[in-house]
Amino acid sequence: MNMDLSELPCKDDATASLGRFLYCSRQGLLKHAIPSRHNGYGNRFADLVEAHEALGRACQDTGLVLSINAHLWGALFPLLNFGSVEQQERYLNKLISGRLVGGHAITEPQAGSDLNALTMNAERCEEGFILNGRKRYITNTPIADMLVVYARLDNKLSAFIVHSDDDGANFLDYPQVSGCQTAPMGDVILENCRVADDRLLGKSGAGNLMIQQVLELERAFIFAGIAGVMEWQLDSAVEFSRERRINGAHLGRNQAISHKIADMKLRLDTIRLWVHECARLKDNNKRISLASAQTKLYAAEAFLQSSLDAVQIYGSCGLVTGSPMSELVGDALASRLFSGSSEVQKNIIAALLGTGEGFKVSNV
Repeated sequence: MNMDLSELPCKDDATASLGRFLYCSRQGLLKHAIPSRHNGYGNRFADLVEAHEALGRACQDTGLVLSINAHLWGALFPLLNFGSVEQQERYLNKLISGRLVGGHAITEPQAGSDLNALTMNAERCEEGFILNGRKRYITNTPIADMLVVYARLDNKLSAFIVHSDDDGANFLDYPQVSGCQTAPMGDVILENCRVADDRLLGKSGAGNLMIQQVLELERAFIFAGIAGVMEWQLDSAVEFSRERRINGAHLGRNQAISHKIADMKLRLDTIRLWVHECARLKDNNKRISLASAQTKLYAAEAFLQSSLDAVQIYGSCGLVTGSPMSELVGDALASRLFSGSSEVQKNIIAALLGTGEGFKVSNV
C-alpha cells in the first residue's frame, strides 16, 4: 500500500468530508478487489484490507473510514454484483474514480435492523416508479450524488438508484450523531420521487437478499480501517505510558496500566485475524455470513473497551475537549450500532447455528 496521505485535507476544514473522500479516491483506494475489466486493480480482498488499515493508521479518522465503506459496500459493490450491463457502464467507473459519491439507504425513523418494519413505498407508474418515504442516519447523504434506496414494491423490498437531483428527492444534512462526526450523515426524504425503469437495481423483490449480502461485506471489512485507527491508539497509549512519570517511575510500570495495554494489543491483533479471515474466505469464493457477524460483534466491543482503556491510561488528559482519545470513545459507541447492532450480530450468529427461534437471517 503506497497511498500518499501527506496532503489529506484537515478534519476541521469546511469541506473536509468531501475533500478527504475525494483525496482517497484519487489515491486509488476505491479500486481494490475490483476486477481489472472495470478499471479496478484486479487484486484481492486481502489487498483491500491492507490498504484500509494503512488509511486508518495514517488519518485516525473513523468517520472517513465509515464514509468510504458506505460508498463501497452500499453503492459500488451492489452495482458490481447486481447491476445490469447498462447500469454498470453508467455508474461503475464514476464510483470507482470518485466522480460519483454513493451510499445506501436502509434505516428508517421507526425501523432499524428489522426489514419487515420498513415502510418506504414504491409504486409502478407509466414512466417507471414513484417512491415515497423517509430514511434516517444515512451515511454520505449530504455529499452523495446517488444512493441505493430500498423500498417496498408490491409488498417486497426492492432496490432503486436515486440521484440527489431527482425531482422529489431531498438529501439532508441532519440529524447528525455524536459518534463518527466526520462522516457526513442525514435523512433522505422522497416525496413522489419518480425514477425510470432502468433505476431498479437487481430483480424486483430481491431487496432482502441484496441487503443481507451488502451488510455482510460492510460488517466484514469496515473494521479493517478502524484497526488502523486502533493501532495508532495503542501506539499513542504506549508512548504516553513511557513519558508520564508517577513517583519517579514510568506510568507503564504500573501493572494496572501495563495490563490494559496488553489487552489493547490482544484485541487489536484479534480483530486483524477476524478481518483477514473474512478476506481469505472472499478471496476463495466462500460465504462470510457467520464470519462477518462474528467479526462485527467482536470488533465493535473490542474497539469500545480499548477506547475506554486508552482514556483511563491518559487520565484527565484523555478527557480534555477535543482529545482524540475521548472522541474515539464516541466513535466506538457508534460502531456498536452501525451495520447492525451487537445484539443483531448475536441473533445472526445464533440463527446460523440453528438457534435463535423466530429470527430470520435476512432480517438484518
